[in-house]
Amino acid sequence: MFRRIFVAALAAGAGIGLLLAALQQVALVPLIQKAENYEHADPARKAAAALPAAVTLSEVLPALIAPAHAHEQHPATTAAEGGSASRTALTIAATTLVSIGFAFLLVGAFAVSGRAVDAREGLLWGIAGFAVFALAPAFGLAPMLPGSAEADLVERQIWWVGTAVATAGGIALAVFGRWAWAVPVGIALIAAPQVIGAPHAEGVGIVPPELAASFAARSLAVAAVFWVLLGWAAGALYARLGRTEEA
Repeated sequence: MFRRIFVAALAAGAGIGLLLAALQQVALVPLIQKAENYEHADPARKAAAALPAAVTLSEVLPALIAPAHAHEQHPATTAAEGGSASRTALTIAATTLVSIGFAFLLVGAFAVSGRAVDAREGLLWGIAGFAVFALAPAFGLAPMLPGSAEADLVERQIWWVGTAVATAGGIALAVFGRWAWAVPVGIALIAAPQVIGAPHAEGVGIVPPELAASFAARSLAVAAVFWVLLGWAAGALYARLGRTEEA
């Protein structure tokens, strides 16, 4: 069983992670670079922009994790100074590693559920993962570009984690619960973080609203593709390895 979980998660996570990294380079990185130009042009942020560039979560699964974390400053001149290639390589590596981590989480859930998961059911698990880690948190904390107005970091992290846990618990109760109260309690759990509300941003961001909106929409679209493909691939590999073990 351990070998089945390990191989399925590693193969699915690595393969889909590399595909996701390529998709991000096309759909999201250009918007991040535009935001950095606004950030670099802001006199109040020039000192921070002089720091060396680093890979942040704004470039690694932004719709999944970035809303809960602060963005570092990235100078728009980095590419011209030769740092673009190393930054891209680090972003791809980090994206792949995060994808593998989510794959282990997903395949571990397959095993704990005790269900005969295949590609079709894995796809449904992937949709649930999208709802838990991307869609539900995005209702209160949309994926943000560098230079966006942000609420307190700790408060955002607490709300994001609480939302993901409550949504996962609510979906689990509604789908797997055999009690009469399971569905209404599950729905209440999913709604609770949204009723409480996410922390409000302080100040005004320097990124144009249309750019921020485009980034949020693209991030959610990328996250949806990621989770659907990850669920499908993990389910297919998990079922195939299961048949191999039985043989």
